[in-house]
Amino acid sequence: MTNNAHSAEAARSEAIDVGRLSGASGLARVEYHPTLASTQDRAHEIAAQVPAVEMPVLVVADAQSAGRGRGANRWWTGAGSLAMSLLLDPIGWGLGRRASPERSLVAALAVIDAVAPRLPGHVVGLHWPNDVFAAGRKLAGILIDVLPDGRHVLGIGMNINNSLAHAPPDVQARATSLFELTGSRHDRTDLLLAIVERLEARFRQLAGSPDELGREFHERCLQVGSRLTIRAGSQSASGTCAGIAADGALLIETPAGRQRFYSGVLEPSLHAPGRP
Repeated sequence: MTNNAHSAEAARSEAIDVGRLSGASGLARVEYHPTLASTQDRAHEIAAQVPAVEMPVLVVADAQSAGRGRGANRWWTGAGSLAMSLLLDPIGWGLGRRASPERSLVAALAVIDAVAPRLPGHVVGLHWPNDVFAAGRKLAGILIDVLPDGRHVLGIGMNINNSLAHAPPDVQARATSLFELTGSRHDRTDLLLAIVERLEARFRQLAGSPDELGREFHERCLQVGSRLTIRAGSQSASGTCAGIAADGALLIETPAGRQRFYSGVLEPSLHAPGRP
């Protein structure tokens, strides 16, 4: 392949085709920004202006200057990566508007559905509470904000065509990208379409077959058998991960018995930092 052909292929893989997204995915609205402070914050702004009947709305950015995550975490966005936030009304997908801990895991399964076919030979799975790992490193993170009226802002940050060479040292040590795992560039519009399609399918599955999904949480959990320490408020616990329950709880076998955690922070040495 000539240099010009390589350049054309790279340009196609990097470009976000808003027309394809709007026409093929059932989205009510798509916003694309080369640079944005935070797709999550922009989706919050849109929610204040757009009624629930005009859902879902997708916000996509190539780069973020203030991408945010759980708590005080920040999401690093390198050139060629993907930052997206989907403003949705869960009622439209057959669910109630109340927050529930398993929804981040359901979103992570949708991401796994979209990326696993692009990563033959690599193990892709869940890291509780809301990360997707591939080949032992963090590939994507999920954040769900529930608005006062019950609508959700679902944020996903994913390393696609970016290199981690220029990432902060802590990110370099724990993250990877599709490009680094495959040596090939991936069409980001194709991946976006796949993610949005799988998100709807997985959330509808949650509405209709939650037990089926619950079994998959456990099967996809890559932390089973690992020694974990979790801090939840003023409490902490250490033990062996026994998987993820159907309701999204992390299960840890401790000297005092099996404990369930619906929220908390895993020790940094054992848990990749940063959310979208």
